[in-house]
Amino acid sequence: MDRTRAWTVAVFSFIFADAVAVQARGPVLTSLGAEFGVSAATLGLVAPAGTVGFLGAVVVTGTLAGRIRKRPTLLAGAACTVGALVSMSVAPTYAVFLVALFGQGTAAGAFRGLDRVVLSHLHADRRARMYTVYTLVWAVGAVLTPQLVSVVLAVAEWRALFLVVAVAFLPATLLAVRYDLPSIDAERSVSRADLIALFRRPAVLGSCLGMVLTGALEGVLFTWLVYYAETFYPTVTANALLSVYLLAYIPARLGCATAIERAPHLLLLLAALVPAIPALAVAFSGVTGAVLFATVFVAGAAISTGFPVLSAYAVESAPEYSGPLNAVTNGSTYVGLAVAPAVVGVLANRYGIGPAIQWTVVALAVAFVLAVGSLWRWTGTAGVPQGE
Repeated sequence: MDRTRAWTVAVFSFIFADAVAVQARGPVLTSLGAEFGVSAATLGLVAPAGTVGFLGAVVVTGTLAGRIRKRPTLLAGAACTVGALVSMSVAPTYAVFLVALFGQGTAAGAFRGLDRVVLSHLHADRRARMYTVYTLVWAVGAVLTPQLVSVVLAVAEWRALFLVVAVAFLPATLLAVRYDLPSIDAERSVSRADLIALFRRPAVLGSCLGMVLTGALEGVLFTWLVYYAETFYPTVTANALLSVYLLAYIPARLGCATAIERAPHLLLLLAALVPAIPALAVAFSGVTGAVLFATVFVAGAAISTGFPVLSAYAVESAPEYSGPLNAVTNGSTYVGLAVAPAVVGVLANRYGIGPAIQWTVVALAVAFVLAVGSLWRWTGTAGVPQGE
């Protein structure tokens, strides 16, 4: 296997495993609550614990992508992720579990701050497509996770799950050990002045706002959908609902991988997002059965377009700064992932999980559509603005 192929496989295997790690958190909330005796509001800390460290690491490594040694950073991120997951599996208290989860997020962020930089330069002639395939691989890992959780919990306790997840990160770790990283000379070191000018661009600012909102939507659903469904379904069926939501990511992102090279980015995103508003409103109105599963699928297909389209949109506007742009778009997503689930936890304690999740996701979906429309008007084009 040549180095380009090896590192492409390493990046894709890591993002697959990272999807498993992220999606495993929501389905075990009930088990964590029973094990440690904590409330819904306290369980809402799982999302911030897993994302605060990630956010810091991804911003630092992405911003410094033109300066730091990439292979040692990627290797350390993969190896430390494995160690942190093992620590989570043996945590004696909820506080220790959260600390280990913080460590896992930090280690994963060190890798994720550079992984799309690697893809960007190894596959510069098809960058947008590779970014979309990257998100498709994430979706495949995510959709398999709820059923993996059900299988593991049927034969063992929740602690065993995190050992299984740790194993999923071993391929990326072993490939990083074995193969040198091909030279990446096109990535420019960025000065403070460059950063300020870059982040003032409408395409970048608008992308960051959109990423916060898509991260908030995904964070709420990843964290609380199973918990919500368990109020009227057994755990296996509730996990299946999350699988249906995530299953929608696969055809949606396959379609996006083709459409993104043929349609203006913002037009594509708006067309995909509008159906999310009624779908989310109906899904969390108290319906059950086929209507619930269908509306959750529609919402998943719509929301899944946000990350790949906006990340490609931002980087295509200034590809020589793919590291900082990868950092700021990833970081913006995880701001939403960290904050919104905690807000839902607080609201759920007061009003119940149904109203809390419905009010939050519908408001976020409306804000997302308005943000994309405003970005189109601000830049004056639905495509990628050049030479801002």
